[in-house]
Amino acid sequence: MAVNNYGECVVRKALNMQKLKGVYSHVAKRYDLQHSIFTAGSDQRGRKILVEKTVKAGDRVLDCGSGTGSTALLAAQKVGATGKVNLFDLSDEMLAVAEKRAMEAGFQDRVEFQTGDMLNLPFEDNSFDAVLSTYSICPLHDPAKGALELYRVLKPGGHIGIAHSSEPEMPLVKWLANKVEWLVWHIPSISLGCRPVSVHSVLNQAGGKITFEKRIGIPLWPFAVFVLEKPMI
Repeated sequence: MAVNNYGECVVRKALNMQKLKGVYSHVAKRYDLQHSIFTAGSDQRGRKILVEKTVKAGDRVLDCGSGTGSTALLAAQKVGATGKVNLFDLSDEMLAVAEKRAMEAGFQDRVEFQTGDMLNLPFEDNSFDAVLSTYSICPLHDPAKGALELYRVLKPGGHIGIAHSSEPEMPLVKWLANKVEWLVWHIPSISLGCRPVSVHSVLNQAGGKITFEKRIGIPLWPFAVFVLEKPMI
C-alpha cells in the first residue's frame, strides 16, 4: 500500500488515461445496466442521496465524470429551468449516451457537455454552486488531486457530493473482497478501472467540512457517500 503526496492511501495501481478512456468508450452502451447489476442498484441510490443533499433550484452544477448522465439527469430535474448542469467526462461515447438521454427527458436547455481530464478541470476557481462526482474518483491514478480539483471549482458556501468505492470494514469481508478484486482487476471491462480510495483527509486539509456521510452497497464492494461544504471566505 503506497501513500501519495497528500497523505492518502493508494490501494490499487490505476489504469493509464488512454486505457481508461478506451474501457469506458467500449462499455458506454451497457454501462448503466452493468454497473447497476454489479452494485445491486446501490449506485443509483447513492446518486439520489447526493443530488438531494447538494443541489437546489437555479444552481450551476458540475457533474464531474458524468458518464452516461444518470446523476446529471437527477440534477437537471432539480435545478429547474433557471439552472444549468455541466456534464464533464473523459469519454465522448459515454457523453453521447448522456446527451441522448437528456434530449429524451426534455432537459436539453439545462445541460452542457464537455470532454476532458478530471485531474485538470478547464474551469475557473469558484465556478459552480454544486459539484458532483459519483463513482468517477475511483479509477483515477491520483484520487486526491481529483478531489482537490472538485474543491477548487466549487463556490464558497457550495457543496460537493461524492460517492466512491471503499473497502469493507469487517476484516474477514475485507480479506475476501481484496482477493476477488485482485482477480477482477485483470478484466478492465468488468472492473472499469475502479478501486477502493479515500479522499476525506485531503478535503479536510483544504478546509472543507463534512456535513453528511454514509456507507451503502453490498458488503464486498461498499460505497462511501458523503457531502462536503466549502466555507465562505
